[in-house]
Amino acid sequence: MTAPHGPLALDVDEARSRLAGLTVVDVRTPGEYATGHLPDALNIPLDRIESALPALRRLPGEQLLVVCASGARSQNACRVLAEHGIRAMTLTGGTQGWAQRGHELHRPTATSRGAWSMERQVRFTAGTVVLAGLGLGLLHPAWQLLSAGIAGGLVFSALTDSCGMAVLLSKLPHNRPRPADLEATLTTLARRGQAPVT
Repeated sequence: MTAPHGPLALDVDEARSRLAGLTVVDVRTPGEYATGHLPDALNIPLDRIESALPALRRLPGEQLLVVCASGARSQNACRVLAEHGIRAMTLTGGTQGWAQRGHELHRPTATSRGAWSMERQVRFTAGTVVLAGLGLGLLHPAWQLLSAGIAGGLVFSALTDSCGMAVLLSKLPHNRPRPADLEATLTTLARRGQAPVT
């Protein structure tokens, strides 16, 4: 378990050996979560994590593992939680690392549609906007600024390890949890917080 400059981190093997005693919160979008998640992981998208603070605060210490696709969003979630006095760990490599080690990802039994990861959504959107800027640039050179703006945004995203486009895309309806789903997740968390520590 390491925490050189950020939240405590578990590698995949440590997380797997401790999984039965952990509450796992997946902070990806509902669409991403549906493509495969750690066993018994609960889905609370990163931009909704603050709504879960009361339930997360009641969990026993050293029990909360936050995961995402690769580890970047879960680190951000751990920082938010730490600001509110909640200790959490992040999974190094995220669900991608978990799957690469050959561990099972659970999927809902019935999914209405295939979902794309946020990274894939960002790549598609950025590529589409760049192509549109280049195409429209044939009509008027000023449109090429659109492509230049996306290129600058991608460089900024890499330098800061943040992604404004992902934040915007996460607001789209297919990336939002249904209120009933989020409420059920919060109820499950509340029950776990009331359970006696073993």
